Amino acid sequence: MSELQDLYREVILDHNRQPRNFGELEPADRVIEGVNPLCGDRVTLYVKLDGDRVEDIRFKGTGCAISVASSSLMTERIKGSTISESLELFDKVHGMLTKGSDAPEDLDELGKLAALSGVREFPSRVKCASLSWHAMRTALTGPDDSVSTE
Repeated sequence: MSELQDLYREVILDHNRQPRNFGELEPADRVIEGVNPLCGDRVTLYVKLDGDRVEDIRFKGTGCAISVASSSLMTERIKGSTISESLELFDKVHGMLTKGSDAPEDLDELGKLAALSGVREFPSRVKCASLSWHAMRTALTGPDDSVSTE
């Protein structure tokens, strides 16, 4: 298990150092501001839709390594997905972060996103990992233009 934890740690560090889909997106159909007051993480999520498909998604902001890596991993995974696929993925990731699942098939299904599974062992960091996910869900489902982890 130690080798797997090391791999997960490397994925998080890589996505923090070189975040994918980082920057503004113009024009965007939805722009959502997210904040985690506990940690100080701030994210702005830009979503461009093509019908019911996420054509493009980007983010900018500041935060801890977990917040940045989670945003990067999320945007990389849902770009090109349908809204329903993206919301289903939100449920799976949120469940992994809050309820936990060590079943190999569950983690295999999530691919690189499984790197975030260790966060649940640090309850104060779950909000860091989930901030951009809540912003994505709000962007795809609600009229709101901001989200907070509080």
